[in-house]
Amino acid sequence: MTELLFRDDPYSRSCEARVIGVNDRGGIILDRTVFYATSGGQPGDCGKLTCGSREIAIATALYGDGKSDVIHVPAEGQVLPSPGETVEAQLDWDKRYAYMRVHTALHLLCSLVPFPVTGGQISSDGGRLDFDIPDPSVVDRAALTLEISRLIREDHPVLAGFITDSELEAKPELVRTMSVKPPMGTGKVRIVSIGKNGEIDLQPCGGTHVRSTAEIGQVSVGKLESKGKQNRRIRITLS
Repeated sequence: MTELLFRDDPYSRSCEARVIGVNDRGGIILDRTVFYATSGGQPGDCGKLTCGSREIAIATALYGDGKSDVIHVPAEGQVLPSPGETVEAQLDWDKRYAYMRVHTALHLLCSLVPFPVTGGQISSDGGRLDFDIPDPSVVDRAALTLEISRLIREDHPVLAGFITDSELEAKPELVRTMSVKPPMGTGKVRIVSIGKNGEIDLQPCGGTHVRSTAEIGQVSVGKLESKGKQNRRIRITLS
């Protein structure tokens, strides 16, 4: 099982790790990693592994079967390490930090649009959420831009913790997504709160986020796009 260092400290840019395996597709499995693996609409991290005097470019990171291991997917033409070797795993920090800013901004957007979420995607320059909105006239783009900008300026803390499975079952309203449910069965679920007591936003999430809303920077909200009878897409862009 890969130890997920990004869960405890999303600001860790590198770590020393041991290669515990290379799968049949050339994916590299480490005993610990700072690389976030693709999930929840957030892309997997890219970067490099340094092994002695050589560098191995990593194109992305994915979960293996059962989500117990993180697979570091090398770019084409890389010389793969051998099990047992020690490497330094280093992120493309600029891209990761952009993901963290966008992901946190999408939590703010979600807090301002009181409808179920049907999908989402994060990129390094922005992202989008899809909502189940029966009447699009109730969403005002200009008002959303002002409100999300206000929450960013107010510099609210962003905190991660855990609640039990039973606590989540007792508060189903915490889950805003319609099709994707948080993983349960281990006894605890990771939850992200914005505001000292989660008064801005509080929902299960396994992604990486900045420490405060002020770190997000300037965000612009795009127009509502129709993606079905009630499915409406709202995009944000980092300025």
